[in-house]
Amino acid sequence: MDSGQPVKSDSRGTVAGWAVVSAGAAPLVLVGGWTLAQWRQPPGYNPVRDTISALAAHGATDRWIMTSALAGLGACHVVTALGLRPARCTGRLVLAGGGIATVMVAAFAQPARGNLVAHTVAATVAFTALATWPALAWRPRPSPPLLSARPSAAASVVLVGLVVWFAAELHGGERGLAERAAAGAQALWPLAVVVSSRRARHRAAPG
Repeated sequence: MDSGQPVKSDSRGTVAGWAVVSAGAAPLVLVGGWTLAQWRQPPGYNPVRDTISALAAHGATDRWIMTSALAGLGACHVVTALGLRPARCTGRLVLAGGGIATVMVAAFAQPARGNLVAHTVAATVAFTALATWPALAWRPRPSPPLLSARPSAAASVVLVGLVVWFAAELHGGERGLAERAAAGAQALWPLAVVVSSRRARHRAAPG
């Protein structure tokens, strides 16, 4: 029964406009960064076989390109997490943590040869956080479509699956492809959530 009382506005139900910008910029920065960086590499670089991190490693040609792209991507995730108010606080914190870890991936560049433990730890934290945050961000109905339980859980299943594929290919011939698939999907999902949440809010707005 309608009580006749006006529906109060709840700021937690709105997505900040600047979060749309950051969420939209994330995949552009990532894909643009690796495209430009790999174009600058010698002919021996193979994007199917070789990782994104190799583009920012010491000894890579114009390594600043991929380093800047990773730092920018991480910053975008942090800003999006701050503005994604309809999501649960836990999910937003994990998304922001994934963004900070991505910045650390850029800061702890791989050496020209071998492996840097700090880089591996930061990358592991980033991939894990960015794959699991959707499952921690859902809200009970009524909620924006992509923040309800099933889509959020499904997103995390897919994102975790892509990370597992990358982990399985670490010593294989498609590790670059697997990493790009995982990182690209993780950059796109916040944008999908932000856009769907904004549209749902506009449809629910009176008159």
